[in-house]
Amino acid sequence: VVVLKARNLPKMDITGLSDPYVKIYLLYNGQRIAKKKTHVKKRTLNPVFNESFVFDLPKSEDGLENVELEFMLLDWDRVTKNEVIGRLDLGGDGCEGSAAHHWDEIQTCPRRQIA
Repeated sequence: VVVLKARNLPKMDITGLSDPYVKIYLLYNGQRIAKKKTHVKKRTLNPVFNESFVFDLPKSEDGLENVELEFMLLDWDRVTKNEVIGRLDLGGDGCEGSAAHHWDEIQTCPRRQIA
């Protein structure tokens, strides 16, 4: 899984900027089984992460049928609780639109890199 960048984020801090980072959860049968996160990009509304992550998938004959990825974009805060800026679900029942099309491509060609 590669997290490239985000654009035009809302202002989350009093300074008019954000300190964004991404959390990625791997879900299997609806349960979170792994979590990874990017580095925090300080004071930006257009962060470039360019970070890749590797997840170990449970052995299953269903392929990626019961697997989901949940991406959460958060604003890091030193004092208060980190705020959610946005989220994306890939796979599963909540996946629709362009996310569903992307997930279908991943399932069809599991070894090919898809952007």
